[in-house]
Amino acid sequence: MKKTTLTLAVSAVTAIALVSLAGCSRGSSSAAGADGEITLWTHNAGNEDELASIEAIVDDFNASQKEYTVKVQAFPQESYNQSVTAAAASGKLPCILDIDGPNVPNWAWAGYLAPLTDLSDRLGEFLPSTVGMYEDEPYSYGYYDVALTMVTLKSTLDAHGIRVPTVESPWTADEFDSALATLTASGEFDYAADFATASTGEWYPYAYSPLLQSFGGDLIERESYETADGVLNGPEAVEWATWFRSLVTEGHIAGKSGTDQTADFINGKTGIMYAGSWAAAPVREAFGEDALFLPAVDFGDGPKIGGGSWQWGMSATCGESDGAQAYLEFAAQDEYVAAVSEATRNIPATDAAAAMVPGYEQGGENDIFRQFAKTFAVVRPETPGYPFISSTFEEATQNILNGADPQQALDQAVKDIDANQKQNDYNG
Repeated sequence: MKKTTLTLAVSAVTAIALVSLAGCSRGSSSAAGADGEITLWTHNAGNEDELASIEAIVDDFNASQKEYTVKVQAFPQESYNQSVTAAAASGKLPCILDIDGPNVPNWAWAGYLAPLTDLSDRLGEFLPSTVGMYEDEPYSYGYYDVALTMVTLKSTLDAHGIRVPTVESPWTADEFDSALATLTASGEFDYAADFATASTGEWYPYAYSPLLQSFGGDLIERESYETADGVLNGPEAVEWATWFRSLVTEGHIAGKSGTDQTADFINGKTGIMYAGSWAAAPVREAFGEDALFLPAVDFGDGPKIGGGSWQWGMSATCGESDGAQAYLEFAAQDEYVAAVSEATRNIPATDAAAAMVPGYEQGGENDIFRQFAKTFAVVRPETPGYPFISSTFEEATQNILNGADPQQALDQAVKDIDANQKQNDYNG
């Protein structure tokens, strides 16, 4: 399953290290030369197409003026967060860096990032899920997003009398449950659906908490971010957990799926695949116009999908903040949003950029994913405590899929999250 651009949260250990080192980064100077040289860090060392698109933007900026020179330093994704942690400890963060979207509030609270208030008007033109916010201020922006979708074949639905849902009229909970029961009873598939339950880490809150939210629950209440009580363990959340576990007990999904859900779907092992827009190319190649990419199910509180991917921001200790701001403003132009989106084959962050990327123009074959992102995307909680919330939700959901009592598992998750929020003084 290819999810190279899907947001991957910092591990709990790394997140704790980032927070504990916050004081070390305050008041230090970031990587910037006296001659206007500005360092830019990216996690894209292993992604040639995306890295090349970023380097092209840097080259254009450097050629556009003579006051500043941006230098790119690329890291492998696996070591990127450790490099940022080490730089924060020594007061040597770069001026410009990319950040995993859900971690922006944590890094902003820790004192790593400066707000991009001068870009507020421009960022108002971006998909909300591509702008990293903390305390009502923008701290980062991304060029693209991805969209979760129910992937199936029109021939499969037609053969079993299942309605094709639309953005305006998605499947209801009853319709979806009926569809799964029909496909399971047909005996044509190993499983009616594949929810990528073998995945770990950030996939859990990215993919499964929107289902929870569609039921009416959430990971934490989003006014004060002080407690998860009542939203992660209330009746709606328990209903979600009970339903999710029932998919396993009724044989509709595997408790632990295969490691390549796209290959399994193409090989006919599953009838519906809950995946992302990254699966579109191989599925279309295999099935052509028979392939369907459907909206999320409405479980009562509207369809929801996860939003937020890698984004760009400026360190709070940048010694050339005017130059870094100038670069970030330059790099936010629609032509560059389009270029990076096309290189990564993801959803462009602005309408104007979408019109420049083949397939994402209005009516294009990929326009449906942009509609999903515009209509259904919800960001993960914008609180510095999010990394802990993420890992706690993953553990609780895995336990539920493995047969734990839903109420007890969610009550324990709430207890742990609330204790962590309180211990950190509710993150300021």
